[in-house]
Amino acid sequence: MMILFRTRRWAGPLVAAGLVVIGWGAALRGEPENPVPAAATGAPQPPLVAERASDAAKMSISGAPDEIQSLFNLGASYVSLKEYSAAEVVYQQILRHAQVRDKDQRSALLELAKVYRMEGATTRAVACYEKFLKSFPDDPAGPMVYLDLGRALRALGTFHLALSSFYSVINSTMKLPAEGFEQYRTLAKTAQFEIAETHFQEGEFEEASKYFSRLQLLDLAPADRSRAQFKAAYALVLAKDHAQAAVALRVFLDQNPDDENVPEARYLLSVALQRLGHDQEAFDAAIALLKAEKAHMATDPRRWSDWQRRTGNQIANGFYDQGNYWSALVIYGALVALSEQEPAWRLPALYQSGLCYERLRQYDRAREDYQKVVEACAAPAPKDQTADGMADISRMASWRLQQLTWMESLDVQTNLLFHAVSSPPHAPSESTAKPSQVVR
Repeated sequence: MMILFRTRRWAGPLVAAGLVVIGWGAALRGEPENPVPAAATGAPQPPLVAERASDAAKMSISGAPDEIQSLFNLGASYVSLKEYSAAEVVYQQILRHAQVRDKDQRSALLELAKVYRMEGATTRAVACYEKFLKSFPDDPAGPMVYLDLGRALRALGTFHLALSSFYSVINSTMKLPAEGFEQYRTLAKTAQFEIAETHFQEGEFEEASKYFSRLQLLDLAPADRSRAQFKAAYALVLAKDHAQAAVALRVFLDQNPDDENVPEARYLLSVALQRLGHDQEAFDAAIALLKAEKAHMATDPRRWSDWQRRTGNQIANGFYDQGNYWSALVIYGALVALSEQEPAWRLPALYQSGLCYERLRQYDRAREDYQKVVEACAAPAPKDQTADGMADISRMASWRLQQLTWMESLDVQTNLLFHAVSSPPHAPSESTAKPSQVVR
């Protein structure tokens, strides 16, 4: 994979110190560079980066044996301060140092790759990893570098190259000495997980589910095993294999009742059941999540409440669209109770509850819900709550209140008309009931 970069040149204080930091593109290719002083070009220098680079330049003048280690310390301090541009200059300087050793180059390349990833310059990080693997193919750190390279490539969307890198992790661990076997074994299992995750992110959900399922056969830590089990079921949902997904999700919930992914698994189970047409089971799954035990809520209340609302809203909307207003009403009511302190969730649920009552012709209950929405929207909101969307829902609730008056009047008139048409006429007397006879 050939990746080219524009060469950077730093001047100013660096030239004054008798040292020019070589551009990164030339450092990777091992080419000499002809820097041009800033005074000749008139190019302004970033003051912070130039100052930090000047510090590094002063260290390099002495030629002391511990000079490179001092540069590493300086680079680490800049990273801790999130001064990534300055750290980049220092690590580049190490790579171009006249007395640099192989172990220094290895460390500088990996530290520079880390800096680039922190900066979001993933393409440059990839170049560092590839340079490392090309220059030091038998280094014991190779499997870890392949792993980081695969993750960086996947972040760039180059999934096939990422998969190749993850497989290289597995292959490279087989060539390493017996020392550190457990560490290499762990890296190989991590690479298999990353392979499954790459298929998942690429949208190959059936393949992803297969790979995640295979991971469960390995000797994994309980947390990793449950995560693989959840991801295998999730991939089945995205692959639209809802029957198998429902089975897998139920197994996951039975075996991992306290896992952090339980609320999302319950949501996915309710969605899968609803798409299978198992409305009652979907309703039960949604209610089970809405009535989650307080012990679970205490561990991660925000996570649980988010999935409770998402699940309830999804299933309730489905029931409403199907005309199953009673089931939708139960769930909307639970959402209202769950979101007492969050108007952004509570008021839409209350409005939907009013719509359900309206469809059921319980106009008094509908009017009560709509009125609550209007009053809540008119009240001043706390500073930590947003008013986005509140004006729209208030306007809709006000309009529904006006419609209710018209609908009630229409129902009364319709009932009167129906009653008048369906009422039988008075029974005629016997004399008038018979037709008159013609006298001949």
